[in-house]
Amino acid sequence: MTTPREILIIGGGPAGHRTADALRARDPELTTRITVVSEETHAPYDRVALSQRLHEAVDLSLRPQSEWHPDHVAVLSGVRATAIDTVGHVVETDDGRRLPYDELVLATGSSAPVPDIAGSEQIRVYRTIDDVDWLRDEVDRLAAALGRAPRVVVAGGGLLGLEAAGGLAARGAESALVHSGPWLMSAQLDQGAGQALGRVISAKGIALHLGTRPRDLQLAADGVTVTGVRLNNGQKLDADLVVFAIGISPRDELARAAGLDLGPRGGIAIGTDCRTSVADVFAVGEVASFEGRCTGLVAPANAMAEVVADRLLGGTAEFTSIDDATKLKLAGVDVASFGDALGATEGALEVVYADPVRGVYQKLVVTDDAKTLLGGIFVGDASPYSLLRPLLGTELADEPGAYLSAAGGDGPANTELPDDALVCSCNNVAAHTIRDAVHGIGTPDGDACTELGPLKTCSRAGTQCGSCVPLVKKILETELAKSGLAVSKALCEHFPLSRQELYETVRVTGLTSFDEIISTYGSGRGCDICKPVIASIIASQHQGYILGEGRAGLQDTNDRALANLQRDGSYSVVPRMPGGEVTPQKLAVIAQVAIDYGLYTKITGGQRIDMFGARLDQLPDIWRRLVDAGFESGQAYGKALRNVKSCVGSTWCRFGVQDAVAMAVRLELRYRGLRAPHKFKFGVSGCARECAEARGKDVGIIATDKGWNMYVGGNGGYQPAHGQLLVADLDDETLIKYIDRYMMYYIRTGDRLQRTARWIEEMDGGLDHVREVVVDDSLGLAAELESAMAKHVDNYEDEWAATLRDPERLRRFRTFVNAPHEPDPSHVRVPTRGQVRPASDAEKADGQGVLLSGPRIPMRSDL
Repeated sequence: MTTPREILIIGGGPAGHRTADALRARDPELTTRITVVSEETHAPYDRVALSQRLHEAVDLSLRPQSEWHPDHVAVLSGVRATAIDTVGHVVETDDGRRLPYDELVLATGSSAPVPDIAGSEQIRVYRTIDDVDWLRDEVDRLAAALGRAPRVVVAGGGLLGLEAAGGLAARGAESALVHSGPWLMSAQLDQGAGQALGRVISAKGIALHLGTRPRDLQLAADGVTVTGVRLNNGQKLDADLVVFAIGISPRDELARAAGLDLGPRGGIAIGTDCRTSVADVFAVGEVASFEGRCTGLVAPANAMAEVVADRLLGGTAEFTSIDDATKLKLAGVDVASFGDALGATEGALEVVYADPVRGVYQKLVVTDDAKTLLGGIFVGDASPYSLLRPLLGTELADEPGAYLSAAGGDGPANTELPDDALVCSCNNVAAHTIRDAVHGIGTPDGDACTELGPLKTCSRAGTQCGSCVPLVKKILETELAKSGLAVSKALCEHFPLSRQELYETVRVTGLTSFDEIISTYGSGRGCDICKPVIASIIASQHQGYILGEGRAGLQDTNDRALANLQRDGSYSVVPRMPGGEVTPQKLAVIAQVAIDYGLYTKITGGQRIDMFGARLDQLPDIWRRLVDAGFESGQAYGKALRNVKSCVGSTWCRFGVQDAVAMAVRLELRYRGLRAPHKFKFGVSGCARECAEARGKDVGIIATDKGWNMYVGGNGGYQPAHGQLLVADLDDETLIKYIDRYMMYYIRTGDRLQRTARWIEEMDGGLDHVREVVVDDSLGLAAELESAMAKHVDNYEDEWAATLRDPERLRRFRTFVNAPHEPDPSHVRVPTRGQVRPASDAEKADGQGVLLSGPRIPMRSDL
């Protein structure tokens, strides 16, 4: 028997994992034996998803594409390579082993640098699973020990720094971010994009200190406890914890000691074949210096690994360029850049849309004839990225501005990517590879991949960062449609059914729990997509307490608190006011509650009063007083009816022809609490002057001298739409009957998070079909839809009233589990225009705010 070649890989990170995986996939005859030496005790894991670990201890392990058998891939965890003998072909380890090799792959990655400043021994870094686990536990420990939100200063305004600051803030810390550049992500974004990102990050309560660096750490008398950070500009920031994420330093010390050539700024110098200066030694990932440059992105590392695997098995693959395209969600904000994002190409033109108010910035860089795409930047709304990234270097089918979604464009309707367009940059997957896989070309056993999950597995597209998944799905659906095959409408990877199919299945079977539904019709444990959908379906069919019977964990953040989370971590309280009508006595209750709890009050666009600034632990006490006064939840937090806006109609107005207020109140009391695929709003105008702006609502009612005209499919928001006339001159009872049918038909057939306007647009037959179903009963569903709505009306119960009756339900309204009666000390307010609002970071630093420490905050007169 031929002895297998010994391939030794030093480094158990993503690059080393990918190299071993690529070798196994290319070598089914097992002519190579692979040993991976890994310093970390963890299995290879996904560093791109590291910030998820700040929220909970999720498993980030990378799954091998091909089977790893111990006889063929040996992983030595917790073992560090200490020396390389390139002549004797041996690697020494810290546990005394001498590992022989025929070829060696260095995937030693990089480390997180820490500057040599006073107090640097107390600095933590954000780099590995162990780092993140320690930070998560330390923030929790500090919160309990200090009795307040820990103050964390993060140095570094790049990808890792923003992830660290955002993740720690979400964990409950008071985050401040220090960055040496004049704007965030200054290496990837231009000034406009960086400033737009900065505004959005600041709005999330993360303080920004730009154009400066930490000078030293301030320590307590024990020489260990951190109390603050002093910056180069002289400013001092209070801090309980300091984290550095200022870039990466290639781990090239082994190569340096072995005499390998290094890059001009460190790292192991490689050529297009990824060989080092020693012929049988290769380097991949962050430690590799290609054309004098090291990069910390996953796509180049994967590309290098594939080249090395090909070369080791006799191929001629080359690594020719670094793809530094990036798409991430940093601190909850979409950010993407690709190609010549900074417009360095001679004669390049920049097409820019900027909306500072919304925190949106979009830019395309094109050639001087405005035809060929050179690059782009997206902040706040990165939806065009997945379409445009594969078109890099090609001529656009339309003017550049047509591709900027923030400006109302969505590109040509039927843009089809060329076969060589790069769809998945992480795994170097072109469009033709995905198309071939759909038709079974080049797949194992020639099986066609006609569903998204198998398609991702066999093509590897979308299996790393996931940003290309929408485009992969679009290619799949297009190819299936060309072949005359049914297109999958799977809700997510856990459910092969669409939302509509799932709704009907739950309705027919009568299942009432997520566990029953997923065990019967799905797989796995669910995700952030399917869980809220199932919760909504159960609520719309079976009513009941929205957080009852194990459904609390399915809900979105706002639904779990029965209130809207605000930017500073406090909540808003919005009692229902049907039709905008409220008695003076109830107004007095609202006023007294707002005074007693120091809440900021504002009249909303939906003719209600919103009270801002309530702590989580205050919500039950506030709502107890409101419920006792006759108020109920306005469901401002749910995918449900928000409000019914109305004018005063014929009750007071001399132009009114119908009683708009009475109708609005009737509609709001009928459809309150009704859960749907998306939030929805009604409007009722008492005459054609349309003071209630009813045609901008999902259901708009406009009075005529003969009755009511019913409009449907209107909405404001990101994609405004005018309502269309469904039917005219209806009496009260017929109007109610048609609204019942319309809403239940939407709830049964709408897609996840699909507004009524888009639902009508995408439905076969459009408005005409809706009219046939609702008015003409073309599907014979009228009685069934009306019965479903009647069931909702008969079983409606106010969620806050139900919460207040059950002491166990009230347990969730605690700021700290280990201190249930202690308020959150991070809420600081300042007076403005006779009320109080959240203090800015500068105001907090200057000590201008008033700490929210009791049931009432001092008002301006007290200050």
